[in-house]
Amino acid sequence: MGFVVVSDSQGHEIAEGMTIEYLVSPIFKIPLKWKTRITQVEKYVSFTDFQEKGPYKYWNHFHEFIPNEDGVLMKDTVDYELPLGILGTIAHGIFVKRKLASIFDYRYQVLEDLFNQSKSTS
Repeated sequence: MGFVVVSDSQGHEIAEGMTIEYLVSPIFKIPLKWKTRITQVEKYVSFTDFQEKGPYKYWNHFHEFIPNEDGVLMKDTVDYELPLGILGTIAHGIFVKRKLASIFDYRYQVLEDLFNQSKSTS
């Protein structure tokens, strides 16, 4: 999706009120600006980012970190709505739903590779 963080937020601890700006290319590699604000943080437990400007009509993404016997489960709850009414609904069925799934699948694989290397080599 060409997801690139363009704000100077990397290396900073996530805090309520922090804004993060991205460039995303969800369709035909056309770059779009996306700006989210961190609206809730419970350190080591959860945080929420809310779209202020971007490709969605509405985007609210709740990230949870849940300790368990294997380590930590990272759980996402995303509420979103596409713009353009019926056209947005059609686009969701054709490609948006799959694109979002592939983004979270990719992140899952990166985290698995990063944090569970010892399990796969034992």
